Amino acid sequence: MIPSEEVAPLLAPLAALQRLLAHFDNRGLVIGGVAASFLGKPRLTADVDAVILLPVEDLPRLMEAAIQEGLVPRITDAEDFAHRHRVLLLRHQESGINVDLSLGILPFEVEAVERSVVYQAGSLTIRLPTPEDLIIFKAVAHRPQDLLDIQAIIESHPDLDRERIKHWVQEFAQVLEMPELWDDIASWL
Repeated sequence: MIPSEEVAPLLAPLAALQRLLAHFDNRGLVIGGVAASFLGKPRLTADVDAVILLPVEDLPRLMEAAIQEGLVPRITDAEDFAHRHRVLLLRHQESGINVDLSLGILPFEVEAVERSVVYQAGSLTIRLPTPEDLIIFKAVAHRPQDLLDIQAIIESHPDLDRERIKHWVQEFAQVLEMPELWDDIASWL
């Protein structure tokens, strides 16, 4: 299902983000509420979340390319913050929409980008995770909205690779010492 009015305000920031990812060989993908709207049930979201596979040493080049695409830092020390937290906090200058760009490094993030799928929504081309990988991202984030998104994705995709989901969510649950990451979604799968 391709959402319309839920994503419409985000079209310009999404297009800018996709152009930015293209600067870096499309080594990234959109996650968060936008991806949940495409892969699950359309819903409102106020920002854009993405992952890019890029070492922190390339942050100056990423910042320069982002600014060229109209994605400007939304905090004063954005580059320093990204070095410390692996998230570059941007704002689409024209629309005022926030864009959070995580610097991926984990084996799962690498796999998710390599397995990503390109969707076409009107004039917008958007790179999204597979439904399984979005469930894994959302299981780790584990907020109430993430759990609702997981349910919607499961309902929309009955032929999920449940073993992949179980493997990665259990891995994260063990590393983070948070068994609830798997326990809270296991019965749905």
